[in-house]
Amino acid sequence: MRIVIGCDHGGFELKKDLISRLEKAGHSVTDTGCYTPEAVDYPDVAEKLCHRLLDEHYDFGILLCGTGIGVSIAANKIDGIRAAHLADEYSARMAKAHNDANVITLGARVLGPELAWSIVEAYMASSFMHSHHEVRVEKIMALEKKN
Repeated sequence: MRIVIGCDHGGFELKKDLISRLEKAGHSVTDTGCYTPEAVDYPDVAEKLCHRLLDEHYDFGILLCGTGIGVSIAANKIDGIRAAHLADEYSARMAKAHNDANVITLGARVLGPELAWSIVEAYMASSFMHSHHEVRVEKIMALEKKN
């Protein structure tokens, strides 16, 4: 898989860990920053990653911040993004299967590296179920055009 990953300073260490695990598993990973633990603004990180994801056709993106909430809110402001804030494996599977999420967000200060990796693996092992879920995803995407 081609994956794009980014973080603010709160997610810096977890991002390094996930990149290592993803690459060891044979995935291609593009790191959009941040590249040091110096403070950065998470909306900037989310915007950069989301545009790369859409423009360069990655399979999905991973965004990290302290809680995962800020990057999730920011990412979902970008037309074409369906970001899911995840804290467990079941939600990771459903984010892909039912919502066709193209970005997952994780909280580095609330998840340990093992749980974060399990969540990423659960998401990657899932696939979009289409059927009636496709209609619902289309309705979600249509909301961007209404408001």
